[in-house]
Amino acid sequence: MNTAPVLIAGEWRQAAESGRFQPRNPSTTEAIDRTYPKSSWRDCEAALDAATNAATTLRTASAEDRARFLEYYADAIEASADELCALAHEETGLPLTPRLLDVELPRTTGQLRAAAKAAREGSWAQATLDTAANIRSVRGPIGPVVIFGPNNFPLAFNGLAGGDFAAAIAAGNPVIAKAHTAHPGTCQKLASLALLSLDQAGLPGATVQMLYAISREDGYKLVRDARLSAGAFTGSRPAGLALKQAADQVGTPFYAELSSINPVVMLPGALAERGAALAEEFASSCLMGSGQFCTNPGLVIVPANDDGELFIARSGELFDGANPGTLLSAGTEQGLQNAITQLREAGATLVTNNRAPDEGRFCLPNTLLCVSGSGFLKDPTAFQTEAFGNAALIVVSESTQQTAELLRQLEGNLTGCIYSSSTDVDDEAYDSLAPILRDKVGRLLNDKMPTGVAVSPAMNHGGPFPASGHPGFTAVGVPASLIRFSKLDCYDNVRAHRLPPLLQDENPLKAWRLVDGNWTKNPVN
Repeated sequence: MNTAPVLIAGEWRQAAESGRFQPRNPSTTEAIDRTYPKSSWRDCEAALDAATNAATTLRTASAEDRARFLEYYADAIEASADELCALAHEETGLPLTPRLLDVELPRTTGQLRAAAKAAREGSWAQATLDTAANIRSVRGPIGPVVIFGPNNFPLAFNGLAGGDFAAAIAAGNPVIAKAHTAHPGTCQKLASLALLSLDQAGLPGATVQMLYAISREDGYKLVRDARLSAGAFTGSRPAGLALKQAADQVGTPFYAELSSINPVVMLPGALAERGAALAEEFASSCLMGSGQFCTNPGLVIVPANDDGELFIARSGELFDGANPGTLLSAGTEQGLQNAITQLREAGATLVTNNRAPDEGRFCLPNTLLCVSGSGFLKDPTAFQTEAFGNAALIVVSESTQQTAELLRQLEGNLTGCIYSSSTDVDDEAYDSLAPILRDKVGRLLNDKMPTGVAVSPAMNHGGPFPASGHPGFTAVGVPASLIRFSKLDCYDNVRAHRLPPLLQDENPLKAWRLVDGNWTKNPVN
């Protein structure tokens, strides 16, 4: 059986193989009748060389060219929506509707168009002019970027179409995408659409390249290579940490989304007021998409009172009453089972009845666990094991003071939420807890589950380590997400005609100007 070709230097070519693999359909557990190559270092070498050449061309390409490519690509994805979503459904088990066709694909094209707008508008680059000293600075492309996409968003976070991809391209960089082995056919289709769109926009074919799989050692070697300027990763903590550590050895910026249990605090007044409704809200959020969201609420803190007990009981009923969803892969199923086992061995008890799972697909029973606050504090590391999937842990707190101590023990997370009464009965507790939680999370929510990540300029999809590799950046939200894939270019006494367009005096998009010793912000059209 022939293997699928890889995309290198603007051409589809047979891979320099070191092995082959077949994806499996999660809904049946059967192998899909398509074979893909595991590339050797020769393919990595060729992609790096091509990306280096493309970076030189892209540096002089106009922002308009980059914007047009992203818009052409969004159009092409929409024109192929049915085929793309059918592939993604087969490879991930995610439902065609409403998930893929109605939600994820529009999100993907929306991100691409938002990045195009940012590239064209230019204010993201933070052009700064000190005209008296004739010193000017602007954010410019950083160079070739490698992107490792996750398995849970085959379109919206794909290394070939997701937020990291859109941001890297909009900032003026070529992308080497490492496709996910769980959905290689989806990645191949996206790569083919990207290549056609590059030709339409007149950009180098090597602006977008794709390898399906490489060895771990070659992955580390790739992120350490001097020709690579930055990397981005979304996935498991062990894999992301290993890649980040390799990149750190040579100082390559590496933006990794690694792990998050997304704590939710239920204050007493909130449960007394609307406990049953909050149990419904929690169960719906936790089990949505089989819990396979990086913002899934995996840790809930409730008070040790009757309302807390009722919340736990009702949540357990809702978990037991819902049909377990399909997990993305055999690896996802095994990882979730391992996490549940670790939590139980640490002392968590089962709330749910955990009936036998469906052996005809990748799945596990909806699982709700419980531990006392004092039990959690005896081994906070173990009880922060991320159970990626349809599982969560409830911690029963004896007091606001104990809740504060629980929050102090938390690692960094993407999100954290506090539910409080609609009256002022929880205000004192909120005021003491919110500052502690604020320091532990990238996005703080009130009275709202964290599962949704809106594509908004104000969104922060990041957080303190180990939620992400750096707390100062976001993977979602244009234009802020572009800054990760830029470097600060300063021009000192450079002649006017040699300056980038954003730094020229007549350009309306420059952001700051030093006039008579005072900084003033120019209007942006």
